[in-house]
Order: sequence, then structure tokens, then C-alpha cells
Amino acid sequence: MNIAFIPVRGGSKSIPLKNIKILNGKPLVYWTACAAQKSECIDKLIIATDSDEIKSVVSEFEFSKLEVYDRDKANAEDKSSTESVMLEYINKSDLCEDDLFFLIQATSPMLKPEHIDGMYKEFLKNKYDSMFTGVREKQFHWMIKDGDRTGFKPINYDYRNRPRRQDFEGIIAENGACYINSVRNIKQDKCRLSGKIGMYEMPSYTSYEIDEPSDWVIIEELMKRQLSF
Repeated sequence: MNIAFIPVRGGSKSIPLKNIKILNGKPLVYWTACAAQKSECIDKLIIATDSDEIKSVVSEFEFSKLEVYDRDKANAEDKSSTESVMLEYINKSDLCEDDLFFLIQATSPMLKPEHIDGMYKEFLKNKYDSMFTGVREKQFHWMIKDGDRTGFKPINYDYRNRPRRQDFEGIIAENGACYINSVRNIKQDKCRLSGKIGMYEMPSYTSYEIDEPSDWVIIEELMKRQLSF
């Protein structure tokens, strides 16, 4: 079984109740839930929340694959890890060790059904143990060497031999949209990624995640141009 798991909580500080704040006419969490619902490879969609208000909103989506899971308050705090609620759900559910767990984050509303299905096909083809979505960045990155910002070190290029952009492969950054791992691996390693890790490359416009109010404005405009479902 392939399970899409979307954790959302009611205690967002930067944008209060952002997971159900209206984005392009729908609650934010609707967009990733819709992508999972329309994905050919997803069998079950779980939205895990600690908020009665969020629960009421998502129950109106009427998606055939959707189940709402009441996550523990202890795993919905500001410092709670995503892995903590993943493990909570897995340990309380009757899942097979070989079931695949698709962690999908509501803050990545640019995710489309074809991204999920394409990722799954690559996962099977390459026999990965786990996988993440990412975007290619062609900026030149530097690392801060000292806490007082007096020293810097290039990470992904030689500044003495600066490559032309068209010859530069760049680096891959996680965009946080989707992760795949088996139930067995998550229980054993307590992590969303483990073993032989693969990457599914998504378009550059999917690099935006909603964390701050300014992100909302950017993504809303991008969605008007890019989303077709």
C-alpha cells in the first residue's frame, strides 16, 4: 500500500492557522491533498492534525482516499519533529513493513499529481530505499566558517576558475514537497530518509515553501501561472 501522509498543526506562529488559510480560492492544505488524491500511485491519504478547526475544514474536501488522523498534542508543538508524528501514526496503525510512506508537506502547494507519480516510477526503477524531491540551483554557494562572519569558504565551485553558467551543473536543494520511505525503514531509522537515497528533480518554481507572509504572495502568483489541476 502507498500512503500519502500530510501533517498539519494548528499552532503556526508566522501565519496563524496557515494550513487552512485561503490560497487561490482553497485552503492551503487542499492543494497537496488534491495532488495526492489525483495521483495514480497513492492508495490512501492521511491528514494528521491536532486542530478541530483544521479537521472540520479538510473533512469537507470529500476526497475518496482521505482519512483524518488525530495527532497527539505532544507531537504538535513548535519543537516537535515531523518524524515524531510519522512514527506516532505508524506505531498506532495496522501497516505492513513493506508499505510505502509518502511524506507530503502542505507548505509546498506547487506539488502536482504527475510529480508524485513520476517520483514513484523512478523510485521503483532505480530500487531506492528512500527518495526526496529537489530542485537544481545554479547559484554559487559559500559557507560561513566563523561565527563572527569573518571567514567564508566556497562550497560548490572554485572562485579562481569560475565556470560559465551553461557549463555548471549546480547543486540540488530539497524543496520539501515529498519524501518516500518504507514503513520498515522509518521504524528502524526514525528518519524520513535512509539507505540508498534517490532524488526526484522538480521544476525550479517548486523551490518556494510557505513559511512567511511574503512567501504567500509569491506562491499565489506562481500558482496562477503553473497549476493546471
